[in-house]
Amino acid sequence: MPPAPPPGRRKGASPARPAGTRVPDAIVIGAGLVGLASALALAERGLRVLLLADVRRGEASPAAGGLLAPSVDPVAGAALDFAITARDRFPAYVAALVAATGVDVPIRCDGVLHVAETEDDALLLQAALTAEHARANGAEWVDASALARLEPSLSPLPGAVLHPRDGVVNNLVLMRALKARLGAHSRVTVAAEAADALIVRDGAVAVRTRSNVELRAPTVVLAGGVWSTQLAGLPRPLPVEPARGQMLSVAATLVNRPVLGRDGYLIPRGDGRTLLGGTLERVGYDADTTPDGLALVRSLCEALCPAVVQARTLNGWAGLRPMSPDHLPIIDREPEAPGLIYATGHSRNGVLLAPLTGDAVAQLATGQTPEFDLGPFRVGRFVEARGP
Repeated sequence: MPPAPPPGRRKGASPARPAGTRVPDAIVIGAGLVGLASALALAERGLRVLLLADVRRGEASPAAGGLLAPSVDPVAGAALDFAITARDRFPAYVAALVAATGVDVPIRCDGVLHVAETEDDALLLQAALTAEHARANGAEWVDASALARLEPSLSPLPGAVLHPRDGVVNNLVLMRALKARLGAHSRVTVAAEAADALIVRDGAVAVRTRSNVELRAPTVVLAGGVWSTQLAGLPRPLPVEPARGQMLSVAATLVNRPVLGRDGYLIPRGDGRTLLGGTLERVGYDADTTPDGLALVRSLCEALCPAVVQARTLNGWAGLRPMSPDHLPIIDREPEAPGLIYATGHSRNGVLLAPLTGDAVAQLATGQTPEFDLGPFRVGRFVEARGP
């Protein structure tokens, strides 16, 4: 049995109603980055969209660090191609949002360091540089002396791989820009309401809200993150479970670019703060921080950067990543209910993959052949892996 979800709709949220008396062309469930990007992509292709924007404590998108780093611990094949393209298109995506909304979204794509904490780590990282994707993306080994010049606050380390095209975006400001764009869009209606169940009849899909309103549309997009699995009426079980990540913000600029170790990582915000992270915990839907978890984050980051010891903590928080068994998202049309499109299970890469996922969702919804091979993200792959 899956763990019970936390309370859903916030107090005071109004029940959802379609705009006027017209049935929307698409209903999007979920207002994290994947849901927001999907709603915008659908609306930009001329569809009338109803976005069910229930806000839940522990959502992954606002809790993330904003890394755009497909080169670190990369996947393979078409999934890697998708991730690399998502990274490369991100600056243009952000520029278009800034032009449309005036919200200045901080983004940097000038490199991420994956550091070796031991000599064995160094050998493994150097061996990985022979891979085709590493060569194609300009990855290079930075020895100990060069690393000390690049990042003087780091501990003496054997070296690092510099991924020069990876980067980071301020995910909170990105969400603000997307919400501003959707709020002003003539084809988007936003309702602060939670979906409670899917109703599948003869391949068509309707949504029943927690306030017992039944909403219909030719397309329903399930982009609810870890809460996607909690809807009643799903045509199949979705193997997506929450994994808690705890993070800290400290009042210091400790590094010049994102630095990732074996477990801990540091992300400069560009405003005098540095984000520290490093936990991945299977604790169900518990989105609370813990003293032990936050102490572990500091300890992991202190091992990489001794200056963390002196840095004043500003705040701590936790988010629930929607983890699939293979850490790849589910982006697919439901075979038994063609009106339902899945966009969930993005694991640690929800920020990176959100805009391109939105494009893929819109292509599926409008009957276009997807621009990319979505085979690695098909919903049936988990059953196939188990065999008959």
